Amino acid sequence: MAIPSDSDGEATRRLQGIALICGAVLMFTLLDTAAKYLTAFLPALEIAWIRFVGHAVFAFLVLRPWRKPSLYRTQRPVAQIIRSTFLFSSTVFNFLAIRTLQLDQTASIMFAAVFVMAALSGPLLGEWVGPRRWVAVVVGFIGVLVVIRPGTEAFEPAMLYSIAAMLSVSGYMLITRHLAATDSAEGMILFSALVPSVLLAPIALPTAEWPQSATVAIVLVCTGIIGGIGHWMLIHAHRLAPTPVLSPFLYTQLLWMTLAGYVFFDQLPDRSTLFGAALIIGSALYILYRERVRGSA
Repeated sequence: MAIPSDSDGEATRRLQGIALICGAVLMFTLLDTAAKYLTAFLPALEIAWIRFVGHAVFAFLVLRPWRKPSLYRTQRPVAQIIRSTFLFSSTVFNFLAIRTLQLDQTASIMFAAVFVMAALSGPLLGEWVGPRRWVAVVVGFIGVLVVIRPGTEAFEPAMLYSIAAMLSVSGYMLITRHLAATDSAEGMILFSALVPSVLLAPIALPTAEWPQSATVAIVLVCTGIIGGIGHWMLIHAHRLAPTPVLSPFLYTQLLWMTLAGYVFFDQLPDRSTLFGAALIIGSALYILYRERVRGSA
């Protein structure tokens, strides 16, 4: 019987990583779909807080931090708190946006985080972007303008929430890259659940409302479980395959978001959103390609 080679094992791990990253974006699509449904019945802050509390419970049950407490000690607690603050800010802003925006619109705007990260990675991380990637950044931002269409009747004020969510995600990802050299993935996932749970509690609880039905209560509880599963899948995907292999599959979320918007809310993207999304995704994929073949070029 033939013995599998190292290259076969690497290919298998990459395929497993791709499957996990696709599963993660599906989980995040379900999370946004559930949140959009819940915003008709409950305050967005309450939904976000329950989402992180459920995420924290899930993380404790899966990670069991008491077994290896050294994994959860951080050398940069302030950076961890700032990172977690960016995460809960992105969640709150996103939940506020999807009350009125379509899921495909918020997804398209969120993809622009790649361009913000590319623009800021030079001054913040010393990873300077070359002229070709700067062109891709500009084209990507044009795509965002096509989606939000400022100054026209199609512009929705809630798009400002979506832009704030995208900027928060950019900050979260930049600090995650900064912390990756010193802090464990397990520690980061636990911090990103606990800190928002604590910081959001005094803001969310005073305006919290009791779920109006068993269905609303079940969906609310599921947001934490879905979010926790999504982050777990995301981390394990990156353990199995390198980022350049996984990143293109993040954009499958637009397909899931479009499908969820149609199935659950009878909404389909218009031509401008599709064209803007194509510009955004195409530019983002080009940036990833240039990073892969030219490094810092």
